[in-house]
Amino acid sequence: MTNPAERLVDLLDLEQIEVNIFRGRSPQESLQRVFGGQVAGQALVAAGRTTDGGRPVHSLHAYFLRPGRPGVPIVYQVERVRDGRSFTTRRVTAVQQGRTIFNLTASFHKPEEGSFEHQLPPAREVPDPESLPTVTQEIKEHLGALPETLERMARRQPFDIRYADRLRWTPEEIEHAEPRSAVWMRAVGPLGDDPLVHTCALTYASDMTLLDAVRIPVEPLWGQRGFDMASLDHAMWFHRPFRADEWFLYDQESPIATGGRGLARGRIYDLEGRLLVSVVQEGLFRKLEG
Repeated sequence: MTNPAERLVDLLDLEQIEVNIFRGRSPQESLQRVFGGQVAGQALVAAGRTTDGGRPVHSLHAYFLRPGRPGVPIVYQVERVRDGRSFTTRRVTAVQQGRTIFNLTASFHKPEEGSFEHQLPPAREVPDPESLPTVTQEIKEHLGALPETLERMARRQPFDIRYADRLRWTPEEIEHAEPRSAVWMRAVGPLGDDPLVHTCALTYASDMTLLDAVRIPVEPLWGQRGFDMASLDHAMWFHRPFRADEWFLYDQESPIATGGRGLARGRIYDLEGRLLVSVVQEGLFRKLEG
């Protein structure tokens, strides 16, 4: 497969090896550890495969316990915690080489009509996604050409990402910057019509840029990094149906960073400004030596 969106769908298509046990591929990458969004997305697929399919996921809470090794399969063990009249609960443990690297609890809700509805509007207006350059275009504009490692990553990237604010490259550009970031995203190709695939694909994407909000006041988002960072936990609430291969706005902010940890929260909207998903994540930040 050459289409990154097709590769993402294939990555989320787990092999069932027992009633409640699934195995997921972990591509051999140049990264030091498996991308957290991949593990979260695959774990949610495993949880969803043990339900009747008529109840969409409405929330998940997860912890990243150990870094996963690229190129080594990950086994997902599902515990069927509850099958109620309206809600279904699943707990998933991700195991790699005999060690637990991640766990997730997901809740599924039978669709029902609410007696009222409201939402806060988006915090700010941003340019239309089609009017913005892609990340690749911004990097090429600044550097003249993509470094080989970034070129390989760009070819494999399953999401088109466009920053609402132009990328900052120098310490002077980040001076007095608020810990906020907003990006438009969508899969680079069709993802099919299975709602679970779209939910798990967006879960994958939700871990890609959220911690940017923590870094923005400290260092430019692109270029040499001064900090090592890792996701510690991740929580999501799914409010409305959506397609991950259509444009969505990921509005992100960091209310606090202290004690080597930074908290980030995000709100995901569609083109009409309807709130689709809420996300919260904490990350570990440590200054690199040398």
